[in-house]
Amino acid sequence: MAASTQSADVDSLLCWYRSQRRDLPWRRTRDPYHIWLSEIMLQQTQVVTVIPYYLRFIERYPNVEMLAASEPDELLALWQGLGYYARARNLRRAAQMICKQHQGRLPATRRELLALPGIGEYTAAAILSISFGQDIAAIDGNVKRVLARLYDLDLDIESPAARRWLAEASTALLPAGQASDYNQAMMELGATVCLPRSPACDVCPLSDVCLARAHDTIPLRPVTTPRRQTPTRELVAAHCVREGRLLIVRRPPTGLLGGLWELPSWELAPAEAPASALAAALAGHAESAQIGAEMALVRHAYTHFAVHVHILACELPSFAPGDRWDGVHWLPCEELGAFGLTGVTLKALRQSPWLNPRLL
Repeated sequence: MAASTQSADVDSLLCWYRSQRRDLPWRRTRDPYHIWLSEIMLQQTQVVTVIPYYLRFIERYPNVEMLAASEPDELLALWQGLGYYARARNLRRAAQMICKQHQGRLPATRRELLALPGIGEYTAAAILSISFGQDIAAIDGNVKRVLARLYDLDLDIESPAARRWLAEASTALLPAGQASDYNQAMMELGATVCLPRSPACDVCPLSDVCLARAHDTIPLRPVTTPRRQTPTRELVAAHCVREGRLLIVRRPPTGLLGGLWELPSWELAPAEAPASALAAALAGHAESAQIGAEMALVRHAYTHFAVHVHILACELPSFAPGDRWDGVHWLPCEELGAFGLTGVTLKALRQSPWLNPRLL
C-alpha cells in the first residue's frame, strides 16, 4: 500500500487544529529549548501530568546554561513523580554538550540533534519542524494511530515495513512550509479525537476520507502485537528511623533509577521469608540490626516488570553502603523535597508513621 494511493483534506485538518487546539504552555513559543524540554517530558506521560512539571522546570532552569549547571539531586527532586528518570539525566547531559559544542543553542540539523543524549528520530523531527520550520514529518504514537486508521493499514504498527510506510505516508501529506502546524495537528487529532478507544469520529476533520471508518475497521486499527505478560519480582526494604531521621541510600548514577534515593532494598529468592532475608542482607552493611514488623506491601510497575516490596521496620546504629549504593543520608522530614526519591520509596512513605504520625 502506498501513501500516494490516498489523499486527505489537510487544509481541513489545519483549520480544525488552529480553531480547536488546546492552549498548552509550550505552544506559546518556538524557543527550541522549551520545545525540546516539552517533548522529552511528554514521552510516555500525559499532557495533564506534564504541565505543572514543565512550568516549574522552566522557572527553575529558564535556559540551557542553567540546566547544564544544575545539581543532579536538585534536578531529580524537581523531576520526582514524573517517572522515567533517565530523561532528566539525559537532559542535563545534553545541555552540557549543547553549551560545550553549540554555544548554548540547540543545533538545527538532524545529525547534530541525534547526537545528543535522549533525542531520537521523533524528538529531533518535532524540534526541527516546530522550532526551526523545517519540512520534516514527526511521527509519535498518536500520529501512527491516525495514519493507520486514515489508510486502514493492516500491517503491525511496530514492524519495519509499517515504520517505512508511515514515514512515506506522513511525508506525502505534509504541506510545504506548514510542518509545525501539520505535525502538531496530527498529534492533537490522535490525542483528543482519534483515541485508542471510543474515537470521536463525528467531529474528526478527516472522517470523510478515513478508510477505516469506511471499512468499519476502526477497532482493529492500528494492528498491534499482544504484549508479553509482565514478570513480578519480590523485594524487601528496610525502613530505619534514628532520632527522627529516615535512612535513605542513593543508587549509582547510571542504570535503572540512577541517582535516585531509596530505602535500602534487596530482591528475595523464591519462597524466602522477608524478615530473615533482610537480616541476612543487612549483616553486610550494619551491625546489630533489629528487624521489626512488616509495615507495608508496596506494588509498583516499571516498563518491563513489576515489583512487590515488603517494607519492614528495623533499627540500625549506622549503615555502610558498600558497592551497591554511592551515598547514605539520614533524612529529616523537612528535607524531604530536596531529594529525588524512587516511586517505591514515595509509596512506602505514604504508609509510614515517620511521615504520617497519625498512622501510629
